[in-house]
Amino acid sequence: MLKEYIQGVRSLSIIGMCKNAGKTTVLNKLIAELNESRVRLGLTSIGRDGESTDLVTRTAKPGIYVYEGTLVATAVDMFRLSDITREIIYSTGWPTPMGEVAVVRARSDGNVQLAGPSMTAQLSTLVDVFSSFGADMTIIDGALSRKTLCAPTVSEATILCTGASYSRDINVVIEDTAFSTALLTLPRQESFSEAELDMPISGKIRFKRADGTVEQMKDGLTLAEALRSREYADVKSAYITGAVTDATIKPVLMGGAKLKGFELSAEDGSKLLLSHDSYEKLLIRGVRIGVRRPVKLAAITVNPVSAYGFHMDPKLLLDSMRAAVSVPVVNVESKDED
Repeated sequence: MLKEYIQGVRSLSIIGMCKNAGKTTVLNKLIAELNESRVRLGLTSIGRDGESTDLVTRTAKPGIYVYEGTLVATAVDMFRLSDITREIIYSTGWPTPMGEVAVVRARSDGNVQLAGPSMTAQLSTLVDVFSSFGADMTIIDGALSRKTLCAPTVSEATILCTGASYSRDINVVIEDTAFSTALLTLPRQESFSEAELDMPISGKIRFKRADGTVEQMKDGLTLAEALRSREYADVKSAYITGAVTDATIKPVLMGGAKLKGFELSAEDGSKLLLSHDSYEKLLIRGVRIGVRRPVKLAAITVNPVSAYGFHMDPKLLLDSMRAAVSVPVVNVESKDED
């Protein structure tokens, strides 16, 4: 059962490596399992979900089935596409292309369509709203490439969905999912205290020198330029606010700076938007990569069936993924996993 991996979690996000990775199937399994355990749920999404046909790939999709008492936050235009009896209990005031996001309580079992807020800060607020109306847990259904949902400021735990729809090559599925897992599960950084990270600076990068001094990197410099300069020769760690990308890191790798023992850190694993090549080269050069707020990746689910008409060997996919990562892996299509 999936619920065993999220015991005690107040908020959960479900994210995918690609479209049709099995997120809705995972969501439905969790809803059913938690309903049996009498866990009161709040549901929302970032992006739209629950439609019978994927609006991008035009492939069939499962609906989202909820039970009486479930709290649902969705755009008001989605009401006409849902078949539950509902009671509107809260208006958020947040506009979307499909109308304002409102919170309803399901007064019957049935199918719903989700179209929640688009900003992660609003999702954090919704967790508190759901809790105030009696929800024990909030589940946020993610959208393609929105891995920021797994940030600890949004959800306490995350399930990552992957499978045959990502690639026809099982090795690509395994390698890319394992890399995403490595980024999402980076350890806590060791260089800066919370007070030092809370110090207001105007720039994106702060340094810590060997003597413990914390300062902002001077304006007009790139990270690569700073690290190879004599002025910053004693810098032992850098914390980057916002996204960490190849555009920042590749020049560092090519710039000749001494990197052994250097720590590079960011807010959480969702901010690391590095290629596999850049990540591996940092590790080879002796860089420790950490985060301020580690992500709790509760499980990975694998779906051996592709929405595009082919499938992978279920046992091979499951066993290979389990060998490649250090978190629980579940075949979302297997009844043996129940």
